[in-house]
Amino acid sequence: MKDVTDALIDRLRGEVAGPVLAPGDKGYDEELAGFNLAVTHTPDVVVGLMSEDDAVAVVRAAAETGTPVRVLATGHGIPNPMQGGIVVTTRRMTGVSVDADEQVAHITAGTQWAEVIAAAAPYGLAPITGASDAVGCIGYTLGGGLGPLARTYGFSSDWARAFRVVTAAGDVVTASETEHPDLFWALRGGKGGFGIVTAMDFGLVELRTLYGGSVFFDAEHIASALTSWAEWTRSLPESANSSVVILRLPPLEFIPEPLRGKTVLSVRFAYVGDAADGKRLFQPIRDAGPTLIDAVGEMPASDIALIHNDPKDPTPSWDRGMLLDELDAEFVAAFLEVAGPEQQIPLVAVELRYLGGATERDVPEGSAVGGRSGACTLTLIGVPDPNLFDKVLPATVDGILGRLEPWVCEETTVNFAGGFALPGSYEKSWPADTFARLAEVRAAYDPDSLFPFGPRQENSGS
Repeated sequence: MKDVTDALIDRLRGEVAGPVLAPGDKGYDEELAGFNLAVTHTPDVVVGLMSEDDAVAVVRAAAETGTPVRVLATGHGIPNPMQGGIVVTTRRMTGVSVDADEQVAHITAGTQWAEVIAAAAPYGLAPITGASDAVGCIGYTLGGGLGPLARTYGFSSDWARAFRVVTAAGDVVTASETEHPDLFWALRGGKGGFGIVTAMDFGLVELRTLYGGSVFFDAEHIASALTSWAEWTRSLPESANSSVVILRLPPLEFIPEPLRGKTVLSVRFAYVGDAADGKRLFQPIRDAGPTLIDAVGEMPASDIALIHNDPKDPTPSWDRGMLLDELDAEFVAAFLEVAGPEQQIPLVAVELRYLGGATERDVPEGSAVGGRSGACTLTLIGVPDPNLFDKVLPATVDGILGRLEPWVCEETTVNFAGGFALPGSYEKSWPADTFARLAEVRAAYDPDSLFPFGPRQENSGS
């Protein structure tokens, strides 16, 4: 039995400026398409929001009929299907304006980081973004957000200054330090289940250039380079950020020839400060062995997405993520044992992001971000073959995590939770007191759970 009646669909078509599409309507599948091609959403109706007024109309109609509402932007942060009810898409609600004097960007719901970066750069300003500039700003920020400059500037959510929210009552409220501070606290890291966020004010930093990029090592040098990296990170200042990833690359033409069809290690680096100091800091990595490609140097801050160079085209995607307590020599040995170049595993990428620094410190007024205690993130990304998603990849990752379990942090962070697939990962996405407080805020602003959130009920994807 579907959640949405024909009468409700007719009402939405009469009150909403954007498209209102039911299964079988032309454009229904295209409206629901997101970054992860392995996920097929099947709501009873999908509404393409054109404005905040559209969001209000949808919420009021849904509230009167008890119909659940979920949000879809780019689809990066939604690994499970959204079924039944109403799905609203925000891709038409794009736009960013910059107040250079206040160093704040006003960002609407469907905007991606690339647009904010481009708008801020002429003023010598930059947002604290994710690794990919094709991710939706608001969904990413609601989950905290750990980008290439996290050690220096903290979680992306630390830079949120205010949110515009359509609540379950159909009201439009501003959540900030001075207005609805409980909701503001929850939206900075609590992810979803609070309403439809239609806009966000986001702080910018003065940053024109940085010293960064990535270097690649061949399979035979992965062990020595990874060992050197783990030791090197212990002495890094907060101005230096780094991650590594073992990539098992297919022999495809779009991949640079030195890397094509190979298993390689990429060491990424982003340093905020003088280029000469950055070069000196990075030298131990260059000394770790011969490189296939060395693309680390001074770069415009607006090119930050080139450091990770994540794919932008939609693809079938499967991943799991968590936090680690430390990166000691024993961990490196265990990691290489289960994920090193000699292992024949169906994972295209196994990544470690070094944390610490500003990620450990909450904002003065407090936020709902989970994962500040982690020393490092661990992300495992499967080959893009949906035939492996149900059994083969989960079994592979379970085996790897069984070996690495002694280093897995009790806490995680919601953007790395992989759809809450692992037992307890929903609850572990926040400290216990934060988890309880988030439940209280959701109950206050959405007492009837109009905006479902939790395992298999994702909302507020990026």
